[in-house]
Formats: sequence, C-alpha cells, structure tokens
Amino acid sequence: MTVPFDYRAPTTLAEALALLRDHGEEAKPLAGGQSLVPLLTLRLARPAVLVDLNGLDELRAVRREGDALFVGALVRHRALERGEGALAACALLQEAAPLIGNVRVRTLGTIGGSLAHADPAAEWPAVVRALDGAVLVRGPGGDRAVPAGEFFVGALVTALRPGELIVGVRLPALGPHVGFAVEEFSRRAGDFAIVAAVAVVELAPDGTVARARVSLAGVGAIPQRLPEIEAALAGQRPDAETLRRAASHLDAIEPEGDAHASAAYRRHLARVLTARALVRAAARAGRRTAA
Repeated sequence: MTVPFDYRAPTTLAEALALLRDHGEEAKPLAGGQSLVPLLTLRLARPAVLVDLNGLDELRAVRREGDALFVGALVRHRALERGEGALAACALLQEAAPLIGNVRVRTLGTIGGSLAHADPAAEWPAVVRALDGAVLVRGPGGDRAVPAGEFFVGALVTALRPGELIVGVRLPALGPHVGFAVEEFSRRAGDFAIVAAVAVVELAPDGTVARARVSLAGVGAIPQRLPEIEAALAGQRPDAETLRRAASHLDAIEPEGDAHASAAYRRHLARVLTARALVRAAARAGRRTAA
C-alpha cells in the first residue's frame, strides 16, 4: 500500500519555516533521514507534506563564538567524527561520533536530526547534556536557546513547539584542563547503546577535580545527569579508586528492563561504564594539563 505525500525542498530557512507553519501537524521535516525514513517505511509516520531541509546551506555552518562552538543542525555525524576546522574545539564530538551506526549512517545522519528524534539510547543527546549545551531553535515565536536539561522531555519527545526547527547547538569549547570520555555497551558495533556514559572532568591548578559532569543514555526516557556523583568528586584527587567509588553510587537512576537488558543489568552497566568514563576523562585531563 502506498502512502502519498507532497514533497517540498525549500532553499531558505524562512521558506522551510513558512511551510511548517502553513501545514502544521501535517508537515514533517527531513534532514538525514536515518530516523524518519524507517518510520515512513513502516507507516509509523504518515506526513501529508515532507519538507526536505537539505538545501538549507545556512544550517551547515560551524564556527567559534568566543568560548563556545556553534554547530549547525545539518552538520553530518561524519563531519563531527573527522573534527576538522572549528570542530576540533570540542574534541568530545570526535570521541562520540564513531559510535553512531556505520559509515553510511554517519555520512547521512545529522546532529540536529538526532537531537530532534530524542532517542533515549542515542549518543548526541547524552553528549549535549553532559556539556551543558544549548539547542538553538527558530519558529513562529522567533529564536530560542533551550538548555539541554530542558530540551529532552521524554522518549522521542522534545521541547520543540509547533512550527519550530532546530537550527544548531551551542557547546563549550574544551580548555586545556578538561578531559572527556564516552563509554558504551551495545549488542553489536553500531547498534544503539544499551547503556552509554559520557564524562567531562575539569582539573584545578592543584590537580583536584574542579568540576565533573556525567550523563547516561539508555537508563531512562531522557539522558540522565548524575549530580550526586558530580558533587561528590568536586575537590577530590582524581585517582582511579576515588572515581570508581563515586561511580558506584547511582541511586538516582531507575532504569527499566526490556528485551535487550533487565533493569538490574542496565544499572550494573551504568556503574561500570561511568567508572570507566571518569577514569579515562580524568587521565586525559591530566595529560592535557601537563602538556
């Protein structure tokens, strides 16, 4: 059975937003298509109008903005993996990108599409959450910068309002005293993570932890930050035993079991992967500080 739809390919962001405004819930934006096309194939999404964003070169921009990095919504995973030019300012992107799908997926998929899809097991939502990034959107009400902690509302649900599009994401540039790591476990290479841990560790001049940030994917409907662990590490010497001991306290998360893993196994993975990510991030921060 065929499901007909109207196809539009705007060449400006203003034109795309007008199409979304005019067609309302009947319209669906298309970026890399790695999430939407399977939904179309399975008839789980049936838009009357498909708005192809790939002609919007303005959404491919990457630039430094002071101490921050702006990454346009249409920047492909593969470009983030390569980390060329300004993308090198946030090397955590190069750490996470190779874990996404396969080369074909990374060549087509976009960071904006991944954030908008908001899969609980996806890497980019957890990375942006760990970095305290902001998702930049534009719509009928103008421009908004939505903190990552407010953008992800539930499984496949975001704070995007009707007619809004993600235009980019603003992330901090990582300084010389900051280390980072991503650890994940999946059934096969390229699969969505059963659990993933993202750690960012900043060291003070005396070698203690000035700030730690940790987020998890796969343990809830949205990427989970771990404020108890982050607070416990502040001011501590980042030796492996201290980091592992802090990671063992994950009382705040309540994962659910499914066909891939039980709740108990996800909690165990969360502890192990958080410890590994913290140890690697702290070690990297130490090397970058010494250099």
